[in-house]
Amino acid sequence: MKKIINTPNAPAPIGPYSQAILKGNTLYTSGQIAINPITGELILNTIKEETTQVMINMKAVLEAANMTFDDVVKTSIFITDMNDFAQINEVYESYFNENNAPARETVQVAKLPKNVHVEISMIAIK
Repeated sequence: MKKIINTPNAPAPIGPYSQAILKGNTLYTSGQIAINPITGELILNTIKEETTQVMINMKAVLEAANMTFDDVVKTSIFITDMNDFAQINEVYESYFNENNAPARETVQVAKLPKNVHVEISMIAIK
């Protein structure tokens, strides 16, 4: 049986989806963008600040499922400009290190919801 994960510490879904689904010991998160869950405002000042907010939101979703970044086995990163990759990666690697880094793909896309520049989703296993 699947369990819907929902926390007020991450942005509420802006469509017909859940923040995450826990099936057995595997968590599938929806993509997170840089919405501050308290104010509802987008954090788009710099790509580093935007990515930091995405990772803060993802941390909240993981915690709601009693997981941490150490449990993440796969991430998907969608960005609108591959020239931002180094700065996004700089923030991303502050949450992971070489000893616990998950598998990952990074894909440049034409557009993301609310015209953000980065969206990240994860799969975690406890």
